[in-house]
Amino acid sequence: MYLAGAAAAAAALLWLQRRLWPHLWADARFLLRALRCRRRVLRGAAGSSLAQRFASLARAAPQRLFLRFEARSFSYGQAERASRRVANALRAWRGPGGPLLPGQTVALLVGNEPGFVWAWLGLARLGAVPAFLGTGLRRGALLHCLRGCGARALLVARDLCDSVEPLLPTLQELGIVVWVWGPGPCPPGVTSLQELVEEASEEPVPPDLSTPRDMMDTCLYIFTSGTTGLPKAARISHHKSIMCLGFYRLVGASSKDVIYVALPLYHMSGSLLGIVGCIGIGATCVLKRKFSASQFWGDCQHYGVTVFQYIGELCRYLVNQPKREGERNHSLHLAVGSGLRPDVWREFLQRFGNIRIVETYGMTEGNITFFNYTSTLGAVGRGSFLYKLFSPFELVRYDVLRGAPVRDAAGWCQRVGPGETGLLIAPVTPQNPFLGYAGGRELSEHKVLHGVFTAGDAYFNTGDLMVHDAAQFVYFRDRTGDTYRWKGENVATTEVAEALAALDSLQEVNVYGVAVPGYEGRAGMAAIVLRPGCELDGARLYSHVVEFLPPYARPRFLRVQDHLATTQTFKQHKVRLVSEGCDPTRLPDPLYLLDDASEAYVPLTPRLWEGVISGAVRI
Repeated sequence: MYLAGAAAAAAALLWLQRRLWPHLWADARFLLRALRCRRRVLRGAAGSSLAQRFASLARAAPQRLFLRFEARSFSYGQAERASRRVANALRAWRGPGGPLLPGQTVALLVGNEPGFVWAWLGLARLGAVPAFLGTGLRRGALLHCLRGCGARALLVARDLCDSVEPLLPTLQELGIVVWVWGPGPCPPGVTSLQELVEEASEEPVPPDLSTPRDMMDTCLYIFTSGTTGLPKAARISHHKSIMCLGFYRLVGASSKDVIYVALPLYHMSGSLLGIVGCIGIGATCVLKRKFSASQFWGDCQHYGVTVFQYIGELCRYLVNQPKREGERNHSLHLAVGSGLRPDVWREFLQRFGNIRIVETYGMTEGNITFFNYTSTLGAVGRGSFLYKLFSPFELVRYDVLRGAPVRDAAGWCQRVGPGETGLLIAPVTPQNPFLGYAGGRELSEHKVLHGVFTAGDAYFNTGDLMVHDAAQFVYFRDRTGDTYRWKGENVATTEVAEALAALDSLQEVNVYGVAVPGYEGRAGMAAIVLRPGCELDGARLYSHVVEFLPPYARPRFLRVQDHLATTQTFKQHKVRLVSEGCDPTRLPDPLYLLDDASEAYVPLTPRLWEGVISGAVRI
């Protein structure tokens, strides 16, 4: 009788749990996996650096395949020896500025190639601090980044030398040594690091050089556009880089997997999640110079790819490819990334088969992350009380027009309810720190909210608007402020506006992002006012933006106006412009489209606009 009653009660509780908390066990399983993963990562040689962890793995499994790049393959042992040669070459350097010392910053302007990884690990062995530079940076923005991270030297790939050569006199004045990753000859004052590396020893360097004094010390800079101005150098601690070793283990990958990384290594997603995550499970990484939708499935079959790291745009490129025979004949079982639209997600699965998708959310400099471990369509993750034990956060009301959180009469922020969009913030604590950016303190303070719920508290402001539903799933809605996201990159409108304003024919410029049917994120658009007597020269304007802006930051659309509307405090209106979009059938102003084929901005006619929204014309 007692057993029957207990069984009935248990069944009732189970029914109630499934009714009220259907994802309770999934939340609990993820939390336990996260705790085990954290313990495993931190237990392995406590207080050691990433370079030391890699060396340990290379000693344990020197023949295990680490990296495949085009027709070349490298084992963990070969990669270890290659990074040792870089370290020994730089340690022996006696050129301008003297030997490289622990704590000094070396900027890397290198694309996706094995040399990026060898240089990164080699610098880390010396206790130097690598700073990853976007390969699309030019002139003023490049100099700004070098100054911002306090670079003592710059290592540039041979194929990117043209972007640095005009700056060589300025770099010499600043005392920044320039090394080229590639064969000579080199311009005066520039040294071929490859020649030094080929002559260098493969002997280990003293391990004390790379041993962190404090795990919260900066071991790496990764540049991010942030919410205002030019790129900022986000501080990455030894602790954060070590925790990234557990990324793929957390989503269910193993050492048997072959991971496809085509994202830029100068981004956290490519380097810390792609490369470091691969090292964390001892898996094989297939590294691509850049993503090619037409080559992807052939690569998967050729290399035996099982895991794909994506941003949403890559998946959209794949589903937009013409259907071909055998595109389901692959071994891919897991796709991990961020920014995947629900419609693309659905079509991706229908077309390419039963692939588990784990959508994630995170920021280079942030202290909050989400994992959609239930693979719920469209969500970035969970917001249950169990998940908040792993990664605490809050959603608070946000005034888009004021560009600030809404506060009540007492001055406190207000949490939003289910279905209400709110600003994503995360508490800043010793266990959940925000290290900020290199440079002035004000750069970091701009991202921190104080007095949010109680006096003395502090929260990291992600600048992202989210919503959570009644089932405690969290969904991304939009970015705040003057930043929009395009082609997987955050674009600061102030940087784009400054570049356009340098053109003498433009009197006023207002840059913003607009939604375009069929595309992820927002495409750049600039409302411009021409100087009196000037006409729009589409070819000249195209040449200007190509010279001064990276591809993702170049405005796709132009709107020519007689004047730009401003507020009473002389701030430019953006909200109305964003809502009006770029449809030429609805706007009275002349519109133009960036056309790479003709290398000019061309009139955006209704017929051309139809081509854009149908996908016949790519932007």
